Amino acid sequence: MDRKEQIQKIRAFNRFYTDLIGLLDNQLLHSDYSLAEARIFYEIVMGKSISASDIIAKLNIDKGYLSRILKKFEKQGLLCKEPSKSDARIAYLSLTAAGLQVFKGLDRASDEQIRHLVDRLDEQKVIELVGHMKSIFTILSPSEV
Repeated sequence: MDRKEQIQKIRAFNRFYTDLIGLLDNQLLHSDYSLAEARIFYEIVMGKSISASDIIAKLNIDKGYLSRILKKFEKQGLLCKEPSKSDARIAYLSLTAAGLQVFKGLDRASDEQIRHLVDRLDEQKVIELVGHMKSIFTILSPSEV
């Protein structure tokens, strides 16, 4: 198989997987939030003392796009900003109780989506699937590229 064919196989898999879990839907997991917004919720919850600049670097997301999402979250009462004590230009992001509830709902829905996907498989197939995913992750992780 030549490189062009390899690329086409990878792209076919990407299309299959994004369709399978609905990543291109405007609202992720039948929620009011997009994939980008859900990922930003995740980064805020998982990050300790995370700033908008940290999210931009981690997700390689456009600064203006992130700013619009953060303003939306603030307007909805989902996000708090706390100025850094050492640098007034930096604000640390955290979710309010309402924001945390939204995140938990998205997280549960995501778990259920994957559970539904793998429940039809026997245990050996799930172990095989996870192993292949680990291999893909290892091969494509920045330290290997």
